[in-house]
Amino acid sequence: MPNYFAYAPEQAELLPRHVRDELPKGHLCFLIPEVIEGQDLSGFDRAYSEEGQKAYNPRMMLKVWLYAFAVNVRSTRKLEGRIQEDLGFRFLAGGARPDHEALSEFLRRQQAAIEGLFTQVLGWMRKAGMARLGRVAIDSTRIKANASPDRWVKADRQQVRRWRQEMEREDPDQEPGLEVSPEQAERLRQQMESRQEEEGKPGKQSQTDPDARFLRERGGKFRLGYSREIAVSEDHFIVAVRVTQNATDNASLLPMLAEVERQCRAQPEKVLADSGFYSGQNLDALQARGMDGYIPDSNLARELNTGKAAGGKPRVRHRETRRMRQKLRRPAGRKIYQQRKAIVEPVIGTLKEQRGMRQFLRRGLAGVAGELVLAALSYNLTHYYQLQS
Repeated sequence: MPNYFAYAPEQAELLPRHVRDELPKGHLCFLIPEVIEGQDLSGFDRAYSEEGQKAYNPRMMLKVWLYAFAVNVRSTRKLEGRIQEDLGFRFLAGGARPDHEALSEFLRRQQAAIEGLFTQVLGWMRKAGMARLGRVAIDSTRIKANASPDRWVKADRQQVRRWRQEMEREDPDQEPGLEVSPEQAERLRQQMESRQEEEGKPGKQSQTDPDARFLRERGGKFRLGYSREIAVSEDHFIVAVRVTQNATDNASLLPMLAEVERQCRAQPEKVLADSGFYSGQNLDALQARGMDGYIPDSNLARELNTGKAAGGKPRVRHRETRRMRQKLRRPAGRKIYQQRKAIVEPVIGTLKEQRGMRQFLRRGLAGVAGELVLAALSYNLTHYYQLQS
């Protein structure tokens, strides 16, 4: 008979081994508590009162969620199962078994505290010499909403309904269900056309997630979702995130820089972004703030990508645009701008491919914003873990 190791799956151990004896010493599930317990977590306690039913310890729930996002477990039902089956999750849960409803409620209740923790951890990392702001790359991508693009309503019908309600509030003597005159209908149509230019695909609004927008992607296609904006430091830490409904990016540059300054309490030295973030006003604002920007206009970006000078174009009159072209056409400036992809795109790729962030699971602008902050915090912890390994 062949010589095998003993195999008895039903045989129980008299003295079960500790998780630390089963997993490698430097496992991620051991690092997360070390970092998190060193932060001020009092904000998580404020969401609970001394009265009422007992709640799961928010420290436990936080650690479980951070580890979950690190290993691409973002569904509450999947996480409920993994807490029972996975050694890393069982260690962080400390024997507790929260169900999917409790896990979901934690995210809803603790969104502000999670955002505050992201700032805390980022500050802790900067004190340790990480998350350096010498060069910060900014980018955006369209993320699918947790909503079916086939379930939508005509936005103009909702607008008419709201208009009627406003009329009734302004004049209580008006009878409900009043007729809309041709002049009023034309005015509403013009308002809707103006709004549709800002919000994306004309005339549609999701029933399952009214905050989601039909946003144009590369290739002219529309995606029902949100714009995820991200700023990454030169050493590949996420230093700021935003979720917007913006159809274009040029209005997002200055708010993103403001968010970087708010999170890091410092101003980036060099700002790198693609042509989608370009506008003359943005370049003027960077100059006024003393920031060194590397943001080409669309014609210059085409020239940098193809190597062919854009000919037959009218002379650029805007001063800062001319200066930007001169700077990016020099070898030194072009070299710095080319670092944008190397800084920000690996982070976006990790979030999409390894963390499943091609689609939000929560709904509503506030919900998806909280989901992104949690993903960014988890990413920063795992990137720190990789540097320590």
